[in-house]
Amino acid sequence: MEDETRAAGQLWVEDERGLRRMPDPVRNAAVRAVMIMSVTIILALVAFLTSITSSWLAFPMTIAAVVATVVATWSVLDIWITRQVWRQRDGVVSEPSSTAYAGRRERMAEERVA
Repeated sequence: MEDETRAAGQLWVEDERGLRRMPDPVRNAAVRAVMIMSVTIILALVAFLTSITSSWLAFPMTIAAVVATVVATWSVLDIWITRQVWRQRDGVVSEPSSTAYAGRRERMAEERVA
């Protein structure tokens, strides 16, 4: 009951679940993908509207929209690739012989000493 009244009066309430942030390279790839997707949607809309009006810009805008769709597809795949690369290099992998696990173990040992 107290949490509900406290949350109603506050502008910002912390989430109790404690979800971790995405790693910086993955977040950068996600932001890049969202920006490219928004430009692609705008290009597709302009291509559609110029096609309806039979404008001379219809063909170039359609070509630009198709190219932007290919680039947007790659940018979405880039998120997945970047996430996998980050996990292999910096994440914890279940195999004990993994270089990512050894690197993490060394960093943890250095943090304990410091």
